[in-house]
Order: sequence, then C-alpha cells, then structure tokens
Amino acid sequence: MKEKLIEKGLLLVAFSAVAAIFVIAIFIFSEGTPLVLKSGIVNFIGSTQWAPTKGHFGILPMIVGSLEVTLLAIVVGAVLGLSCALFLAEFAPRWSVRILKPLIELLAGIPSVVYGFIGVVVLVPWIRTTFGGPGFSVLASGLILGVMVLPTVIAIALDALQAVPLSYKEGSLALGATRWQTLYRVLLPAGRSGIIAGLVLGMGRAVGETMAVIMVAGNALLTPHSLLAPVRTLTSNIALEMGYAAGDHQAALFATGMVLFIITMVLNTIALLAVRSRR
Repeated sequence: MKEKLIEKGLLLVAFSAVAAIFVIAIFIFSEGTPLVLKSGIVNFIGSTQWAPTKGHFGILPMIVGSLEVTLLAIVVGAVLGLSCALFLAEFAPRWSVRILKPLIELLAGIPSVVYGFIGVVVLVPWIRTTFGGPGFSVLASGLILGVMVLPTVIAIALDALQAVPLSYKEGSLALGATRWQTLYRVLLPAGRSGIIAGLVLGMGRAVGETMAVIMVAGNALLTPHSLLAPVRTLTSNIALEMGYAAGDHQAALFATGMVLFIITMVLNTIALLAVRSRR
C-alpha cells in the first residue's frame, strides 16, 4: 500500500509539472491571440513599427535582434564550449577534470545581472574604444550570452564525448590514425547528436535571457544592420514595457511572449530529437 501511494504521489507530481506548462501556454495564448488576430499575423510579425500608443504592433526588429544576438552567442559558445569539452575529454589529466568541471558549472549559478554589470563596466567601453559606435550593441549582447551558455554547452558536449565507447578510439589508434585524426574523424562524429543537443539548449538559454541583454544591448527600436548597432530583443521588450502597459499594448506584449514561447519550444523539441537520435 505504501509503495502504491508513493507511486501515485510521484505520478501526480510529474503530471503537475506538465500541467503547469499547459496552464502557462493557455494563459499566454489566450491573452495574446486576440491582438494577433486583430492586427493580422503578417502585420504583427512582419512590420517594423512598434508604437503601441498609435496602434502599431510590429515586432520584426525584435525578432531580428533576438536571432542575431542568439546566433552570435551560439558561435561564441560553440567555439569556446566545444574546445573546452574536447580538452576535458581527451587531453586534460583526470585530477584537473575533477576540479575544472565543477568550476565551469558554477558559471550557471552566477546571476545574469552580474554578467550584465561586467558587460556595462568592461565590455561596452572596450567595444566603443576599439570598434566605435555606442558600445551597447549586438556584439556586446552576443559576447555576454556566449559566456552565459558555456556551462550548458560544455556539460552536454562533455557527456556526449565521454559516452563514446572506448573501443572506437582504440580501434582508430590501432589502425594507425593519429590522436587528432581520431578526435575529429571518430569521436566528434560519434558524439555529434549530443553536441548538437547542447548547442540547441544553449540557444534556448540565449533566446530567453533578459536582464544581461537589457543592460548591454542599447534597446533601440530599430532593425540592427551591423554588429555594432544597438538592439532590442523580444525578452527585453517585454521586461521594459510590461510595467506600464495596458489594453492592446499589454496584449501585444503577451503576443510577443507567445512568439518567444513558440521559438523556445521549437528549440527544445530539436534538442530532444537530437538526444533521442544519439541514444
């Protein structure tokens, strides 16, 4: 009887988590869908004018800005994260892995406002003096987010590389391949799906980040045409305007959250499919 009660309790907890996701989705869609239907899907997604007080609800600049910042963050995270994972998996001594891996995972526990503060004090002035422009830009946002996604990318890529059977590596070396040839012709292809899953999950983290991006992005309502241009992302738009929004303006922000929710769910689905493919 006790085991059955524990089983039913765990099942209830599991379904409560799923139910919470559905409740959030229903709430966001119920609040945002009427505004999208009122202004038109094409006009809402494809227009570049965001002036809620005048009845203009185009979020295209925010979508482009979010994609640019996210792609730059993933490029930075992929280069640094994959390099670090390869080093820890194949070249670092075991005693150093036991020290370095927990230290890297601690990056995930640093509040995003701290990353934003470092970006404002250090990164933004450096970009301004080195490349020109205001400093608050796509480049600053992408670099900050690239560092923030490192724990996710490194942890999943490292697990994927360590899950490759040792016989693959031994067979490659036995056939005369060098260590580098074994690395990029055997280990990387074998762990490819797990690495892709880590990159996609890191992309989801970058898309949903708010505070650090607000502090270093510049938050201009313009479509960014260069890496040095200021930008406003979807999350920044919601956080900056939800405090005083009302009526259609508030509904437009819920619709913005609806678009962000769809993007995040698509990315998570891709990561799940990649993980299943690896298995």
